[in-house]
Amino acid sequence: MCDNNEPIEYPIDGTLDLHFFQPKETKDVVLEYIKVCLEKEIFQIRIVHGKGKGVKREIVHALLHNHPNVKSYKHEGGSGGSWGATVVDLCK
Repeated sequence: MCDNNEPIEYPIDGTLDLHFFQPKETKDVVLEYIKVCLEKEIFQIRIVHGKGKGVKREIVHALLHNHPNVKSYKHEGGSGGSWGATVVDLCK
């Protein structure tokens, strides 16, 4: 039987897929992911928020716009997700 209270370990490889999270979890998940990426010296990350209605994208962009460690961010170009993913350059 699965214990739903057990924390799930998420791989920290520079790509965060928000499809697994509810919109209300987005802020905390993104902030923690940025923190851990900086600790691991990963300075370019990709956040997959999906195309949908844009709720997660708006939350993500609002966080990135005001985050002190975000140098720049933009929608991913080409076939890599276009406006369903955001590429972020971080700095310490």
